[in-house]
Amino acid sequence: MIYLDQAATSLQKPPEVMNAMCAAMQECAGYGRSGHRAAVRAGEVVYACRETAAELFGMDDPSRVIFTMNATHALNLAIYGLCNAYTKVAVTGYEHNSVMRPLHHLGCPVQIIGSRLFDALDFLERAEKAILAGVELFVVNHVSNVFGARVPLKELDALLQRYKIPMILDASQSAGILDITFLPSIKAICMPGHKGLMGPQGTGMLLLAPDTDPVPLLQGGTGSVSSDLEQPAFFPDRLESGTPNIPGIAGLDAAMRFVLRMGTAEIREQEEVLRKLLADGLQAIPRLDVFASDQEQSAVISVRIVGVPSEILAQELSDADICVRAGLHCAPLAHGTAGTDTTGTVRFSLGIYNTEAEIDQAVLQMHKIVQEY
Repeated sequence: MIYLDQAATSLQKPPEVMNAMCAAMQECAGYGRSGHRAAVRAGEVVYACRETAAELFGMDDPSRVIFTMNATHALNLAIYGLCNAYTKVAVTGYEHNSVMRPLHHLGCPVQIIGSRLFDALDFLERAEKAILAGVELFVVNHVSNVFGARVPLKELDALLQRYKIPMILDASQSAGILDITFLPSIKAICMPGHKGLMGPQGTGMLLLAPDTDPVPLLQGGTGSVSSDLEQPAFFPDRLESGTPNIPGIAGLDAAMRFVLRMGTAEIREQEEVLRKLLADGLQAIPRLDVFASDQEQSAVISVRIVGVPSEILAQELSDADICVRAGLHCAPLAHGTAGTDTTGTVRFSLGIYNTEAEIDQAVLQMHKIVQEY
């Protein structure tokens, strides 16, 4: 099997991830609930992961690392915690439904920055126009899950600083791959554990800036201040109710330690070699639309044949044991912005465990498929 669906979930993971999860299942009990050895061990595992996340993302306070089920959970915590029905929100034209559906449910006035694909200058110009139109908050997809296009984050931060506008950053496709820290305008960073961080499914994180205090989305047992019906005012308990996924957190810690040892620069370099190889190969196939750019693109490339549903192409790849994703990728806004909403796209997404031989084989198979149409 050739697995090229890393943007959905990383399948190949560092072996220490499974080892850590198995150890946690054998050694850890109720985190924050008891004082016996197994409960204390659970607390040690959870806090160690907070410290690792703080190190990886340049945070001074590990208590502001909030564990979630996934990036969608983290984004809902941030959006419902920092927005209300009257908050004027700007989003990129490439947002995921995990951003658009909460904003729609809240009824926020939303301004879409529908910039051209891979055009950073166009994005920044439109972003400033949104600010001048009265936008109060930006929710920004750092890297498009459909096209791999990166937002010019430092330039956007400088623009938002100038106008004193805060930002929620969706790092679903960049955490573990790009260098991410709290730029001055960023108040919350949301991410899954199971993609670029190469941790287990069912894990994610919400990272909070020091001056950020979202309203809790969930309220319940925290193992602390049990006599008070009010949710605790301190972090992480304020946003973490219920028993957390201790084996998942243990695996996430091991995965992030692997990323720290390898370094995001090395990860990016390896993925860029594969991305360029894939882009060059796909662009040589006649009649295939390839959405690729040497400017600000991560290791995610979408393709299509005009008039052919992307699911058909992906199924033929699957029949050849090549794993990709097709359709609208839970991001219809992105496809509408790029003009691919009628066919969707076939998405190839790469990771450090892919090889050049796998890329060559995928390109060869795609060439055979296109010849059929």
